[in-house]
Amino acid sequence: MICLGIEGTAHTCGVGIVDENANVLANEVDMYRAAQGGIHPREAANHHATVVPGLITKAVETAGISFKDIDVVCFSQGPGLGPCLRTAATAARALSVTLNKPIIGVNHCISHLEIGVAKTEARDPVLLYASGGNTQVISFTNGKYRIFGETLDIGIGNMFDKLGRELGLGYYAGPKVEQLALDGDKLLDLPYSVKGMDMSFSGIMTAALAHRSKGERLEDICFSVQETCFAMLSEVTERAMAHIEKDEVLLGGGVVRNKRIREMVEKMASERGAKMFVPEPKLCTDNGAMIAWTGMLMYQSGVEMSIADTIVNQRFRTDEVTVTWR
Repeated sequence: MICLGIEGTAHTCGVGIVDENANVLANEVDMYRAAQGGIHPREAANHHATVVPGLITKAVETAGISFKDIDVVCFSQGPGLGPCLRTAATAARALSVTLNKPIIGVNHCISHLEIGVAKTEARDPVLLYASGGNTQVISFTNGKYRIFGETLDIGIGNMFDKLGRELGLGYYAGPKVEQLALDGDKLLDLPYSVKGMDMSFSGIMTAALAHRSKGERLEDICFSVQETCFAMLSEVTERAMAHIEKDEVLLGGGVVRNKRIREMVEKMASERGAKMFVPEPKLCTDNGAMIAWTGMLMYQSGVEMSIADTIVNQRFRTDEVTVTWR
């Protein structure tokens, strides 16, 4: 069975193709980059509409298949930015109708977990999902993927990007923050905002900017922000693992490409006698292959959708999905 997936929740438009054994046959991506500022949803959607036909064609060519070989068409149904979601959904509907193939809408957050399980040795992990738009600690229990902790305001990647813009680092600032943090050696006082099992990041950004106005070095600000935020994520993840008695942690989302967060979570897991897993970098960030694979699992378990069922959901929560494939 061959499944094609279209990702379009935010800045990345991606088209992936997988088979029933989770082999990634193609995984093409094209990222929207604003001329200035952050993501403009309508401009990002226009970008996706422009590039998605070419990405679909390129993915099919890369996979070495023909369009008639595609068995299922999948797309990111949410959560995400409305205009971007609708663009990806429209492309998927058009392809599904043209090829007369089934269509499946996929929860974006769950797809990060499923591709990680498929491409690592993890079997029943707690997922630390850290990206621009989302920050959640997720795991499967009692028939659903449950959220054991999440951000109360903005995703950690969003915070890094906003902080980067204010500090003059440009947009998609995460890699620049990571690089500057390597030369930091002073831990500045920042709010450690863990509230129960949830987290808050906006106050950390405000406090970091206040330190900058007082003349603190960029390197020390980036170092302090990373250490504080990643410690928060590690704490909540560890408590989730203890609560549901799981000994595997899986990392997903663009932020987990950061080496420091991997170091901290790996140390936490090791001290618990647990194991940490991270898929290859291209599968950590938003991509079409993870949508295709999750859609494959859903379809094989008996999930069916009509075109009327494919309305996008900007606030599609992880724990709203009935998990039929486990």
